[in-house]
Amino acid sequence: MTGATQTEERQATAAPAIELRGISKAFGPVQANKDISISVKKGTIHGIIGENGAGKSTLMSILYGFYKADRGEILIDGKPTSIPDSQAAIAAGIGMVFQHFKLVENFTVLENVILGAEDGPLLRPSLAKARRSLTDLSREYELNVDPDAVIEQLSVGHQQRVEILKALYRQAEILILDEPTGVLTPAEADHLFRILDNLRKEGKTVILITHKLREIMEITDTVSVMRRGEMTATVKTAETSPEELAELMVGRKVLLRVDKKPATPGETVLSVKNLKVTDGQGVERLRGISLDIKAGEILGIAGVAGNGQSELMQVLGGQILNAKGEITLNGQPLALSGHSADGMARRAAGIAHVPEDRQREGLIMDFAAWENVAFGYHRDPAYQKGLLMDNAGLLRETEGKMERFDVRPPNPRLAAKNFSGGNQQKIVVAREIERNPDLLLVGQPTRGVDIGAIEFIHQEIVRLRDQGKAILLVSVELDEIMSLSDRVAVMFDGSIMGFRDPATADERELGLLMAGIEGEPDQPAWKAIEENMKAVEDGGTPPNG
Repeated sequence: MTGATQTEERQATAAPAIELRGISKAFGPVQANKDISISVKKGTIHGIIGENGAGKSTLMSILYGFYKADRGEILIDGKPTSIPDSQAAIAAGIGMVFQHFKLVENFTVLENVILGAEDGPLLRPSLAKARRSLTDLSREYELNVDPDAVIEQLSVGHQQRVEILKALYRQAEILILDEPTGVLTPAEADHLFRILDNLRKEGKTVILITHKLREIMEITDTVSVMRRGEMTATVKTAETSPEELAELMVGRKVLLRVDKKPATPGETVLSVKNLKVTDGQGVERLRGISLDIKAGEILGIAGVAGNGQSELMQVLGGQILNAKGEITLNGQPLALSGHSADGMARRAAGIAHVPEDRQREGLIMDFAAWENVAFGYHRDPAYQKGLLMDNAGLLRETEGKMERFDVRPPNPRLAAKNFSGGNQQKIVVAREIERNPDLLLVGQPTRGVDIGAIEFIHQEIVRLRDQGKAILLVSVELDEIMSLSDRVAVMFDGSIMGFRDPATADERELGLLMAGIEGEPDQPAWKAIEENMKAVEDGGTPPNG
C-alpha cells in the first residue's frame, strides 16, 4: 500500500480536525452567520471564499475565540470544545495569521515568537528554548527567518513567516490564514504555497481565506463557499472550476476576465521625466521616474507595496509637494510645489484620483454618502447655491450615481462607515470617474472588494479608457495589472525596472522584476528575491539586480 493511499485512508477514518455545527451569530439586526455547518479534514488545506460581508471573517473569529456564537457547537478532533477567547483557541491547537500582522515592530523575531508564551519570569531560558525551536521549525518548513532580526526591518513576506512561526511554536495543529498573499510577489506567494504544502504533508490542517480563485484552485483540497451569512456549497477543488465558484459566491454568472477591445492610443496626456522624491528621513522614494501615458490607454504599475508606487500617485494627485523633475499634462507643465501643486489644483487641471486607501484618503467615514460625493470638489460652482452649498442638488446627484454604480443600500444620507468595503469603493469610483477627467489615477481599485464589485469596477475603468481618457493603474494584484493594462511598468525600490506588453509578458519575468531581478538568477528565485529585499531594507544596493 502506498504512502499516499495510507494517508487517504487515515483521513477517511479519522475525526475531522474541525467541525462546526449550526453556528449562528448576529450583530443587532444583522445576521452575520446563519446556521453554518462545516467539516474540515485533518491534513488538508481547506479554502473559504465569499463576497464582502458574506460572514467568512465572523466565522473564523468565532473559531479563534474573538466572538462567541449565539448558537451552535465547535468540535476539535471530534470533541466538543468551548472557545471563549483566543487563549482557549491556542490551547486547542488553533493558530491564526491575520491579514494585518499582530507583531511588535521594534522587537526581534525571537521576542515576538515567545511574547505571551514565556515559560516563566526569567526570559533567558525561554529565549534559548525558542531559538532552538525556531531553528528546527525553519529548517522543517522552509521558513528561513533570522531570529535576531528586528520586525520593522523585515519585508512583508518575512513578517508573515514570523506569524506562522509564532503559531507553530505554540504547537498549532490548525492554522487559519486570512488573505495571506495580498502583499507578496508571485515568487513569494509560490514560496508561501510550498510552506503550506509542507505543513499539509506534516499532518497540519490549514484554512485559507482568500478572494483569489486562482490560489484556491492551485493549493486547496476542498473549498467552501459562503454567501450572505450562509454556507452555500462545499466541493472538492479538483471537481470544480473558477467560473462555478464565482457563480456560487454571487448567485449569478460572473465574467472573470476583463472584456475589452485593443487600445487605440492617441496623443500623450501625461509625461513624467526624471521624477524624484525624498521623504522626511532623507530616504529617496522615487529615483528618477520617467513615463508617458496616452489618451485611450491604461498604463499599469506592477510592484510589491512600498516600492514607490504610492509616492508616484501622491505626487501626481497633489499630496506630495516636494518632488523634483518635470510633469506635463496635455503639454502644459504642472507645478511640483506650493498651492499650485496641491490636490485642488490637480483636479482643476483635469486629474481625478481614486486613492489606494479609500477609508483614510478617499472618504470621511462619519460623513454621509452625499457629502462624500462632494469631497474634494466642494468648491465647484455647480455645487453652490448663493453663499451656501446646494445640498438638495447634491442629494439628487448622489442618488443618480448610486443607481448607475449599483451602490447598496442606495441611501445618500447613510454614513460612509455603514457601507461595505465594496460599496465604499463604488462611491469613490463614481465620484472620480463621473468628473470626466483627462487623467484618472487609480490605486488598488479592488482591494478588499468582492468578485461582483470587481467585475463592475473593471468595466467602468475600461469604459473611461474607451472614451479616450488616460489611466494610471497601481495594483499589487498582478492578475489585475495583466488583465486591465494596455502597457505595464514594473517598479522596484523607487525605480522603473522596465515596460512590458501584457499580451506577451511572462508572469515569472514580471515577478522577478518586481523583486529587482533582471534576467534569470543562477539561484532559486525566492532566494534571490530575499537577498534583494534585505539589501533594500538595509539601505544598500540589491545584489541581484
